[in-house]
Amino acid sequence: MGIDTWLKKVLDDNKRDVKKLEKFAAQVNQYDKPFRELSDEALSAKTAEFKERLAAGETLDDIMAEAFAVVREASDRILGLRHFDVQIMGGHVLHEGRIAEMKTGEGKTLVATCPVYLNALEGKGVHVVTVNDYLARRDAQQLSPLYNFLGLSVGLIVHGLDYVQRKDAYNCDITYGTNNEFGFDYLRDNMVMHERNMVQRPLHYAIVDEVDSILIDEARTPLIISGPAAKAKDLYTPMVGIVRQLKNEEDYTFDEKLKTVALTEDGTKHVERLLGIENLTDETNIEIAHHVNQALKAQVLMKRDRDYVVKDGEVIIVDEFTGRLMYGRRYSEGLHQAIEAKEGVNIEKESQTLATITFQNYFRMYKKLAGMTGTAKTEEDEFRAIYGMDVVIVPTNKPVAREDAPDIIYRTENGKFEAVADKVAELYEKGQPVLVGTVSIEKSERLADILKKRGIPHKVLNAKYHEQEALIVAQAGKEKSVTIATNMAGRGTDIMLGGNAEYLAKADLRKAGFTEEVIAEATGYAETEDEEILKARTLFAER
Repeated sequence: MGIDTWLKKVLDDNKRDVKKLEKFAAQVNQYDKPFRELSDEALSAKTAEFKERLAAGETLDDIMAEAFAVVREASDRILGLRHFDVQIMGGHVLHEGRIAEMKTGEGKTLVATCPVYLNALEGKGVHVVTVNDYLARRDAQQLSPLYNFLGLSVGLIVHGLDYVQRKDAYNCDITYGTNNEFGFDYLRDNMVMHERNMVQRPLHYAIVDEVDSILIDEARTPLIISGPAAKAKDLYTPMVGIVRQLKNEEDYTFDEKLKTVALTEDGTKHVERLLGIENLTDETNIEIAHHVNQALKAQVLMKRDRDYVVKDGEVIIVDEFTGRLMYGRRYSEGLHQAIEAKEGVNIEKESQTLATITFQNYFRMYKKLAGMTGTAKTEEDEFRAIYGMDVVIVPTNKPVAREDAPDIIYRTENGKFEAVADKVAELYEKGQPVLVGTVSIEKSERLADILKKRGIPHKVLNAKYHEQEALIVAQAGKEKSVTIATNMAGRGTDIMLGGNAEYLAKADLRKAGFTEEVIAEATGYAETEDEEILKARTLFAER
C-alpha cells in the first residue's frame, strides 16, 4: 500500500468517525433548551435519575447524550465554562475507550468531564491520570465544584498521603492522580496480607492525559518498590577517586546515546594498579568490579542538572520526558549511591526490589482505558497493538491560526544557539512574548547565559525551579516576556497573550491567606452564604 493510499484511508476513516461524532453532538444539543429551564435542584437530581435508569437495565450508551447535556449545563452554571461541540465529540471518543487527539488549547480538561461523569454513575470508580501532582491537584480542585453539584465525590492521590487518606480518595466516585501514584498504590496493594488493607478498588475506567507520554514514551519504565538490602556497602566513596584518574578513550569508551560505558584493556590494568589487585575480573573481585562500573557510569554518563539535581543534600532524578523532579525514585543496582558518592552527599543504604510493574502492564489491567493528547496519530499502530486503542483526530473549534514552520538545520551547535539568541532579541525588541523549548537543564542554562550577556531579561523554567513553574508559565504570554523551558509536555498551565490574569489573582488570594478549598469555591460560580468565600470572591473580582 503506497503512502498516499494509506494516508487517504486513514483520513477517510477519521472523516467517518467525525461525522458520527457530529451527529452525536447534535443529539446532545437537543437537550440544551429543556435542561436550561431546569432549576439547580432539578438539574443536580438528574444524577439520581440516571442511576435508577441504569439499575433498571439501561446502559451508559442509552443515557449518554442526556448525561453529556447535563454536564454541559452544570459546567456553564458552576464553572462558567460551556462545552463546545468539539469538546462533546472528544468526550464521546473517550467514553468509547479510544484516544482523542485534540490540538493544544482545545480544553482537554473540560472534554474529560462528560465521560468521567457518565462512567462514574456506575459507582465503580473513575481514575483521571495526569503526568504530575500539580496538574492532578489543579484539575481536582477546579472541577470538584462541578462534580459535587451533580452529587459525585472527588478524591485526589498525590505524594505524601497516608493509608486512610488514600483509601478515602479511591473510594470516591472520581479520583485524580499521577501515573506514578496509581502504579505504586497497586504495587503496595499486592504486598498487603489482607484484602481489607488494600486501598484501590478493582481497576474499572481510566482516562490518561498526555497519553502518548505515559503509555508509549514511559510504557516500559518500571515502577519499583524497594526494601533495605541485607547490609550496607562502603565501597562507593573510594571508587570516586579511582574513576576520576581514568582518561577517556585511553582507559574507557562510552556511548552517550546508548548510555553505556566500558573499561578498555589498558583501563582495567590501570584500575588494578590503583586498587592493588591482580585480576579485576576474578570471581573473588566481582563486588569490586561492580562498584568500579557503577562509579564510572556515575562519573561519565550521569550529568548533574541534566539527569539529576542535587537539592537539600539529596540526589533527585530528573524525568527525561518532562524535565520534572522525580521525588522518591532512585536508580537501581547501586548507581544512585555511586552518584551520591560522586556529589559528596549522604550515601543512602542499598536496596533490593520487593515489587515491580511497568506502566504498560498496569494500565492494561483497566476494564476500559481512554486517553487524550495533542499528538497520537503517528503512534496509532503501537496503541492498537499494545492496548487495543485507536486514535480519533477531533477537529478544532476554530481554524488553527498558528503557522508551523519547517526545521532549520545548523552546522554547529554554537551556530544554532547564537541564531536562537538573535531571533529572541529580534522578537523581544518588537515586544512579542517568546517561549524557547530545550531538551535539558544544561541547554536551557546555556541559552540563558547567552541572553544574559546580551542584556535580554528572561525567566528559566526547568527542574531546578520546579516550585515556580506554574507562575512562570502562566506569565509567558506577557509583552516582552522571554521564557526558556525544558520539555513542556504536560505542563498544563494556560499561556495567554498579555499574561494569565486569573492565575495572578489566585496567587494574590494565596498570599492573603485563603486556603486552596476557599480559592476553588471563590473562583467558581456556585451560590454560597459563606462569608470567607464571599470575601475571597470580591478580592478575586477586584484583581
